[in-house]
Amino acid sequence: MAAPRIVEMELRHRALQVLCLSDPEQKLAQTLDLHAQSAHLSIAEKAPPADLQALPGHPERPELRSHTEMARRSPANPEGRAVLLHAIAHIEFNAINLALDAIWRFDGMPRPYYLDWLRVAAEEARHFQMLRAHLRDQGHDYGDFPAHQGLWTMCEKTQHDATARMALVPRTMEARGLDATPLIQRKLRQVGTPDALAAASILDVILREEVGHVAIGDHWYRWLCEREGLEPEPHYAALVARYEAPRPKPPLNEQARRTAGFSDAELLWLQNG
Repeated sequence: MAAPRIVEMELRHRALQVLCLSDPEQKLAQTLDLHAQSAHLSIAEKAPPADLQALPGHPERPELRSHTEMARRSPANPEGRAVLLHAIAHIEFNAINLALDAIWRFDGMPRPYYLDWLRVAAEEARHFQMLRAHLRDQGHDYGDFPAHQGLWTMCEKTQHDATARMALVPRTMEARGLDATPLIQRKLRQVGTPDALAAASILDVILREEVGHVAIGDHWYRWLCEREGLEPEPHYAALVARYEAPRPKPPLNEQARRTAGFSDAELLWLQNG
């Protein structure tokens, strides 16, 4: 009996299709399925055409607001913990979109670049799954609280420059999570309730894998700088200024940032402003 024929898919077209999906469950399932088939994916030289007004696909809920309109999230009570975990779940949902966008949008990158970001998309999908399951255990769901689009805003700003994208999305916006997560975990463990401790354990998994995601961004940022004849650290400072990227809030998670590729000189610059 002949072996079943494997139908080859093209990664960048499929990534765009998944990016456009608005239903979270469909987006999760198709992201994970795409990653599972990564060995059989071809990669197009040119980005597929897209309706930029339709990007990214997102559900009717949550209501999207400016980050300045978002209430503070205290984990001291069940409602505050739900709001906090919902905000993190929304970041992870956005991070799926960011990874998919990095795949379909940028031409001229080697195959490992596209597969790296496919792996990131799959891991972000699993993070969202864990957080959504936790919210449901507490009687809530994704969409129950407002959210903001800060991550995607920087994605739009850097849509024409892969080097800026690698510098300012994974190495800046997502790296801020490396600093914030241990502080959130400390507060959750101080609360000490079963749901707070369960949330802190979920964040252990997320933090460990997010270090790897920032490291992937760092690797490809430095690869692009080498290709373009740029000095990575001075150019990073220039991009931060050009795109008005937010500065990290102290204290920095220096160990995680070093593991992800930041040099001592960069850490000193980030700390001193």
